[in-house]
Amino acid sequence: MSQIRSLFVTRLYRAALNEHAPTIDAAELEASCYSIAEDDEAGQAWCETEGYPGYTSYASLTDLPWRFPIFADLVRVLDAHVAAFAEDLEFDLDGRDLKLEDIWINILPEGGTHGSHIHPHSVISGTTYVSMPGGASALKLEDPRSSRMMAAPARKKGAREELRTFVYATPKVGDVLLWESWLRHEVPMNMSEDDRISVSFNYAWE
Repeated sequence: MSQIRSLFVTRLYRAALNEHAPTIDAAELEASCYSIAEDDEAGQAWCETEGYPGYTSYASLTDLPWRFPIFADLVRVLDAHVAAFAEDLEFDLDGRDLKLEDIWINILPEGGTHGSHIHPHSVISGTTYVSMPGGASALKLEDPRSSRMMAAPARKKGAREELRTFVYATPKVGDVLLWESWLRHEVPMNMSEDDRISVSFNYAWE
């Protein structure tokens, strides 16, 4: 009898941010993101110079948890989620820890996108979603084998999720998504008139 197995699984973690304490108030987090963006002149200048639509604190603020108590609380929550994901991945950390490497705000206005990329110096990356208005884009994840598929035909429409070339994860406000940092991903165009706000982060093995 023939047998077909799935090998080399790519895991995607999804949970409610507030499954772990302390509780993060979504409205306070959104207000903090806007307040930081308004005051961050260096970040605004970087976005303008680099042609980044909207705002990101990625290149300007490296100490959000030190500056703002709600981000310190957020990191404590994320630490618990990352620990749960690492356990699922069955990582042998060899006495070392997965620690937050960086954390940054993303505010994408109508028409804003974030092109396909990976996070090459990290182990686990992720995003928690602060504002996802109707029409805001999902997270687009790419099969990591794509560059090796060569002459393979396209998948059928409606193919099983684990066989698709791209998977779209549509989060809700208050969700956290985690994936291994080598997984290529992008944010397609925000079709909403309102801002799509998220907080992204990387964890490294230290």
